Amino acid sequence: MEPVLALQTAIRTRLLDKPEVTALVPADHIRAGSTRPDKTPCIVMSDGTTTLHGNDYASQSAAWVYLDLHIWTPDAGQDAAKEITGTLAAALSKYNLPIEGGYCDHFKVTGTRFPRDPKPEYGHGVLSVEALIRWVV
Repeated sequence: MEPVLALQTAIRTRLLDKPEVTALVPADHIRAGSTRPDKTPCIVMSDGTTTLHGNDYASQSAAWVYLDLHIWTPDAGQDAAKEITGTLAAALSKYNLPIEGGYCDHFKVTGTRFPRDPKPEYGHGVLSVEALIRWVV
């Protein structure tokens, strides 16, 4: 199991199950990747970072996973990006995520920020999350 992929899949599944999210961003615009989207509005999950936490006596591995969700909006600017980011934070907060092939012992939205895009017609928001993922080797 690769923890970043497992977390990205769990987050996407959670977001697709939330009608308040899909009302703002079409389901096929919620994806993992590392480039500016060609379809907007869009949520793009970063490649993430994994910090291995080690193994225990029961052959379980654990890792901290950190990733950012980038929110892009066309022609609507920062206000639309902020609205979508707030909706995502509410959809993900206070929940543990089911991880296929493992367990999510901790999940938390850790912050938001709104960098200015070089093209003023785009709004850009970033939602950061962290998770402690555990799986059997």
